[in-house]
Amino acid sequence: MRAVVITRGGGPEVLKAQDVEDPAPLGEGEVLLQVAAAGVNRADTLQRHGRHPPPAGASPYPGLECSGTILALGPIVPSRWSIGDKVCALLSGGGYAEKVVVPAGQLLPVPEGVSLTDAAGLPEVACTVWSTVFMTSHLSPGESFLIHGGSSGIGTFAIQIAKHLGIKVFVTAGSEEKLAVCKDLGADLCINYKTEDFVERVKQETNGKGVDVILDNIGGSYLQRNLNSLGVDGRLFIIGFQGGAVAEVNLQAVLARRLTIQAAGLRGRSLANKAQIVSEVEKNVWPAVTAGKVKPVIYKTFPLSEASEAHRLMETSTHIGKILLLP
Repeated sequence: MRAVVITRGGGPEVLKAQDVEDPAPLGEGEVLLQVAAAGVNRADTLQRHGRHPPPAGASPYPGLECSGTILALGPIVPSRWSIGDKVCALLSGGGYAEKVVVPAGQLLPVPEGVSLTDAAGLPEVACTVWSTVFMTSHLSPGESFLIHGGSSGIGTFAIQIAKHLGIKVFVTAGSEEKLAVCKDLGADLCINYKTEDFVERVKQETNGKGVDVILDNIGGSYLQRNLNSLGVDGRLFIIGFQGGAVAEVNLQAVLARRLTIQAAGLRGRSLANKAQIVSEVEKNVWPAVTAGKVKPVIYKTFPLSEASEAHRLMETSTHIGKILLLP
């Protein structure tokens, strides 16, 4: 089969589409997919640099989500799945390939009304957002929610599911074009972080109270300002460190306002934990997708052979929504 190989650590040019061995025979509970499309995620660019290695036993090739067709079933796969089913999947790696092996617990049916290609842009964002701000931070209807990077794949999904659930949504993004898309998706307050102080805007809009939950992909450089933007019993969930992993912070606000700081990734979780998250996503998110209330936002697709170009685009941060690779 063809797959994208990271030939060495470095820039996008180290990604090469090559002929590689087909995946190993299926183990218990595993399924073989013919990949239709694979989502490109910022974590893939970190793996390319050697900073986000795959978990033990996972495919060495990048790619944390895909869509495709079931080619084969291993032993003890739940009876709901059959050869020929159209699915999308959360992966530990291997999406940048023509075929990939997936634990059955990480499969989702392609939602009605979503194309097989576009479905590749759903698993990682849906599982990330649902497992963090909903399953862990318990973001609830009637609360307020600040999303940093509102125009990203995660941001565009988070806006839609939060609005669908009756939550007031604030976003930051770095251009008027990106903010306009966020507004169209339902965001209530759109803040240009390059020209405005998001702490001040949040305080103005909440009568000085602050928001209930923040989803943050920046990390260190935003930590103090995020804490300053939270209200009493507020929760900060960190999912990335684009602004560094080290910060000096005044913790008085944490004590005074009973704030919670949380952080987690998805890739390193156990199979059982991932299966639980996928099950919750199917139960709670998929009905909203089927109803057309939440849609994948796809910016651009590239052939598998142009994975390096897809990574270049990802690293410019000029895209809005998801970037996909098509084998």
